[in-house]
Amino acid sequence: MTRASPTRRPVPVPEAKAEAEAPVRRDPARTRAKLLESAVAEFADHGFSGARTDRIARNAGTNIRMLYHYFGSKDDLYVAVLEAVLADLRHDELQHDIDTLEPMEGLLCIFDFVESHFAAHPRLRKLLAFENLNEARHLACSARIPEMASPVLSRIRKLLERGAATGEVRAGVDALHLYVAMVSLSYYGRAHAFTLSKIFHKDLQKPAWQKAHLNLARQMVAAYLAPPQD
Repeated sequence: MTRASPTRRPVPVPEAKAEAEAPVRRDPARTRAKLLESAVAEFADHGFSGARTDRIARNAGTNIRMLYHYFGSKDDLYVAVLEAVLADLRHDELQHDIDTLEPMEGLLCIFDFVESHFAAHPRLRKLLAFENLNEARHLACSARIPEMASPVLSRIRKLLERGAATGEVRAGVDALHLYVAMVSLSYYGRAHAFTLSKIFHKDLQKPAWQKAHLNLARQMVAAYLAPPQD
């Protein structure tokens, strides 16, 4: 008598093997964002000449091929980094609802924001320093950066005009001159804190010193904007 062959049950596929065989889902937006974030840190630490694209790709968790796929070249990547950090500054500048404020209050609000942004973003300070050493060679390649600055100057100009019309702010103040002065007062004491601290044997990076300097700078802006006394 012939015995019937036992019915064979299907062998289950181990979960690990099934997962390994599953197609990898790519997230281009996330990969590009991580590359850009890594590039901001690399260029801020080493400047354009010292930065390494292979290190940028490695720190972003991807490869050099993807870096060139998304950004084209090291030069184009550096321009994208400058656009990104300055876009953050411009975006945050425009978030404040200053149109409802009195002109002097609105102008001082802009100064407060500029100062706080430079304080919170040391990489922005470093990138600007490196780009100035290179005479803005890469920044000049961007059409976006000048366009981003226009709304900020427009807001300052409107506040100055309103203030001059009511007599709250001195007449004849140029918006660009004022903004550059605000940035200078916000930037210099932080960007050069290391050298100034050694020269004058005073730690300019201490929060107490920075706070006192901010109060002084704010008073200078307010005193300059105030109409002349008869």
